[in-house]
Amino acid sequence: MLYAVFMPSSLPSVPADSDAFGEPQSVVIGTAADEPCLRADAARNRARLLEAAARLVAERGAAAVTMEAVAAEASVGKGTVFRRFGDRVGLLTALLDHTESRLQADLIGGPPPLGPGAPPVERLRAFGLAVLRRSYEQLDLFLAAQDEPARRVAHPSQRVLTLHATILLRELAPDADHEVQAHALMGYLDPAVIHFLTRRRGMPLERLEAGWLDLVDRIAPHDTA
Repeated sequence: MLYAVFMPSSLPSVPADSDAFGEPQSVVIGTAADEPCLRADAARNRARLLEAAARLVAERGAAAVTMEAVAAEASVGKGTVFRRFGDRVGLLTALLDHTESRLQADLIGGPPPLGPGAPPVERLRAFGLAVLRRSYEQLDLFLAAQDEPARRVAHPSQRVLTLHATILLRELAPDADHEVQAHALMGYLDPAVIHFLTRRRGMPLERLEAGWLDLVDRIAPHDTA
């Protein structure tokens, strides 16, 4: 399934000369960019494979999601899984995209402060909290899909989140380097960082949420809060 994300007209667009995200006003989310229109049977097969993978995650954890295990769970040949997703990372990323679409829908059309209608500083606070909670709830799955960090940063779904942060930062401080700042903020929300702080350092999610709000307050001009 493909998701087209269009930034609402109430938000300023990224400058036309910015090539950091390709086309600045719409980003296509999906794991099959070379398949603009899946046939109905192919779409059903893809959904079936993702449902099988989701069952494996729920029952045995992300480590149990292999191409062979998903094929067996879905009662299809292993080659079918490879043809649809390419490799294990592609499969796990597609599974994450399924839940990512709900967050994106809230960002572009949900109630404020996550959606439009709130001041940018409030939206940036809500954005970080939402990403933190989503990553915390699916941490093992995120880490399993992150064996190539550069691949994660360049993935369309991550580009949408970074673009959202860039636009909000542009509203907050027009003269700042919004792209660099957005990537710095997204680093705070990286699942590997969340894993280290919560699993290795024993920090509760509430501490990370408070840290995000403090970080946003420190970079936001005081008269925008």
